Amino acid sequence: MGQEGMGYNNGKGGGGGGLPMTGPRPRGASPLSSQHHHHHRSRKIHRTFNNVKITVLCGLVTILVLRGTIGLNLSLPSQPTDADALAGAKAVEDIDRILLEIRSDSGPDDDDAGDLGGSSAYNATTLNATEAAAAYAEAVGRYALGPKIPDWDGQRRRWLAQNPGFPTTVPGGKPRIMLVTGSQPGPCDNPLGDHYLLKTTKNKIDYCRLHGIEIVHNLAHLDTELAGYWAKLPLLRRLMLSHPEVEWIWWMDSDALFTDMAFELPLSRYDDHNLIIHGYQDLLFEKNSWIALNTGSFLFRNCQWSLDLLDAWAPMGPKGFIRDEAGKILTANLKGRPAFEADDQSALIYLLLSQKEKWMDKVFIENSYYLHGFWAGLVDKYEDMMENHHPGLGDERWPFVTHFVGCKPCGSYGDYPAERCLKSMERAFNFADNQVLRLYGFAHKGLENFKIKRVRNQTTKPINDKENLDVTSKISTTSSRS
Repeated sequence: MGQEGMGYNNGKGGGGGGLPMTGPRPRGASPLSSQHHHHHRSRKIHRTFNNVKITVLCGLVTILVLRGTIGLNLSLPSQPTDADALAGAKAVEDIDRILLEIRSDSGPDDDDAGDLGGSSAYNATTLNATEAAAAYAEAVGRYALGPKIPDWDGQRRRWLAQNPGFPTTVPGGKPRIMLVTGSQPGPCDNPLGDHYLLKTTKNKIDYCRLHGIEIVHNLAHLDTELAGYWAKLPLLRRLMLSHPEVEWIWWMDSDALFTDMAFELPLSRYDDHNLIIHGYQDLLFEKNSWIALNTGSFLFRNCQWSLDLLDAWAPMGPKGFIRDEAGKILTANLKGRPAFEADDQSALIYLLLSQKEKWMDKVFIENSYYLHGFWAGLVDKYEDMMENHHPGLGDERWPFVTHFVGCKPCGSYGDYPAERCLKSMERAFNFADNQVLRLYGFAHKGLENFKIKRVRNQTTKPINDKENLDVTSKISTTSSRS
């Protein structure tokens, strides 16, 4: 697909030659410079007003505490009634709600956010369409993941030559891979979410241990501007630069599980490519669908091309004004996309469509196996898979990855009922865990049962049995239905 109809502008706006803009920059001074003083002053007034509200509310809290401990009528001590307790609880609840609203209006990182990307300093409702387009173009142009690195391939090559103790391959000659995942730094809203987050992490550790892959689980927000969907981008860039010995960086969402523990990535297939992502060519180039690709599981080669793509991908991500305006562009150009702020998946699809000639030669769209497998069509078929197939296939017969898109087990809401999601995640985990437990002679009593049973008798000479030392063979040949 060409650039026509994609809202693409060949002007020089955008970070690192990255993303298209919605309209031309108006002549004369930038709308950002002409309105910056006004917005800065209004933000100060708004923050002062918030501080006054906080002071008043703190006083109200103090009164409530005193009332609950010593009583307002000191001469007539009495126990508070149920009505008093309810009223006090309601007041505290209201205070918590208002404080939350205040914090959402102006967080502790507001000043830094305004300096970094200008994403929170401008209110699109005060700008007309032309001014908003120009403001967006300038704000995007000011944002960057970090200093531009033009010669990463050369730097990496020299470092590897000087540090032979850090080879880019693992024993057996396979390229060194680092699996990267992450979760929010605080506890889940739903307590069960932490339990299932632990299970999905254990699942990833098991797969990496079996296949000689390094793993990183991140909890930190490395860039406060790129929160939510976008937090992976600065993390991937930082890991590439910090681990030149790693050939492939593999991102996987926390709500995705490996469900084929024997399948290995066919890396030799990707010798001429730098980005491996699950998707469908027809949905991307014929239908411009916003779900043509899935960024829940993808691989980047550690190279200059990947750094450049990250630089071009990230500028739609800064929270606030930029992300809101970018969301409008994505919804207008990607078929089926609802109206909401820019997300990393839609932004990548839009970037590859609007700059196809620049990027697509190095992108491999994979669908011969399930680098991403949508959970709803898989979890109820596991018993049939166990009856008729075996691990190592990676496709619909025995899916490599089962991804729980829309479940959000760690959050307080999701697109599917929580009970259904958690039950399905339990089935997926146990389906995968059976393949690991069988290495040691055990299996779950059922896919919805955390208890285990012995499935193989012990022997006095286990090390003489070649099958006991061949992990892949053992997984593949002992997958009978439990």
